[in-house]
Amino acid sequence: MNYKYIGKTGLRVTDICLGTMTFGTTTTKEEAFKILDKAYDRGINFFDTAEIYPVPPTADLGGLTEEIVGEWLKTKPRESIILASKVAGAASGWFVPPTRHGLTAIDSFHIKKAIEGSLKRLQTDYIDLYQMHWPDTIVPIEESLKAFDELVKEGKVRYIGTSNDSAYGLTKANEASKYNNLARFESIQNNFSLLNPRFLDELSTICRKEQISLLPYSPMAGGVLSGKYNAGFYPEGARFTAYIQNKSKRVQAMANRFVNDKTMSATAKYIDLAKKLDISPVTLAVAWSKQHDFVASTIIGARELVQLDDSLKALDITLDNNTLEEIKTIQNDILYPMG
Repeated sequence: MNYKYIGKTGLRVTDICLGTMTFGTTTTKEEAFKILDKAYDRGINFFDTAEIYPVPPTADLGGLTEEIVGEWLKTKPRESIILASKVAGAASGWFVPPTRHGLTAIDSFHIKKAIEGSLKRLQTDYIDLYQMHWPDTIVPIEESLKAFDELVKEGKVRYIGTSNDSAYGLTKANEASKYNNLARFESIQNNFSLLNPRFLDELSTICRKEQISLLPYSPMAGGVLSGKYNAGFYPEGARFTAYIQNKSKRVQAMANRFVNDKTMSATAKYIDLAKKLDISPVTLAVAWSKQHDFVASTIIGARELVQLDDSLKALDITLDNNTLEEIKTIQNDILYPMG
């Protein structure tokens, strides 16, 4: 088992983390326990959740995932697990969180409300990594960081991180922490996959220079890299099938970002590459994600126990230079064609 440290912290995590966002909706509590147990027994020590889970977020189900994780957590030695959760961000241009009646913000009041709720649901007195789920464009980052810093000083949180953030946002927060002598974001949790390698530009440079770790989520690009959308039809029950059939143009646009002619063509090439390597495309995708030097741990997910196997196989895979070059060619020729 390989371990890496998150940022400049004492959090020593396995290079695969188990995400839990479907626990309570498409994944029953019983199945969630099986998934959690299997990951733990395989040696995974890092688990990620959020106050807004399960997805899709609703006012009546929000927090259910943390309750499930908290119940499971009582069956294991607490110190054997690195637990991450998140406070919901403020309303943005594409999403209004149902948490706290849709009025949540990354200010002192809401951060303190959120942590108390999460600790209660998770049945623990501390969270190892507490993250801002997405940035607040109104509340000054200095106010947010002061509130997070208080949680660290109170012992309710060991370290803090951000998520769905930009190069500007991460840099501004990092400098604000230095200037005000406050706890800093030790990690950033952003979308990163074979189909979405945008993090490789400015954000990866910031992470390397400042020793901040990426915790990539959606290494399977929402399931697209499994190839299930390449059969010429939208599979029933799949996430992007539901998005495409949604009446909201905004939701449909989210699906079109990942399910389009370019991504389908790239996915077909990745599937061929995986066959040549005698591994599944899921294993290929997770292995590629965790192999970057600025990545501490790649977040995987599973709706059913059987879906966990191919992701966990990536624990034992290191892609050679020839394979990495083939991947670059696919990304350059298909995702970013010249001319």
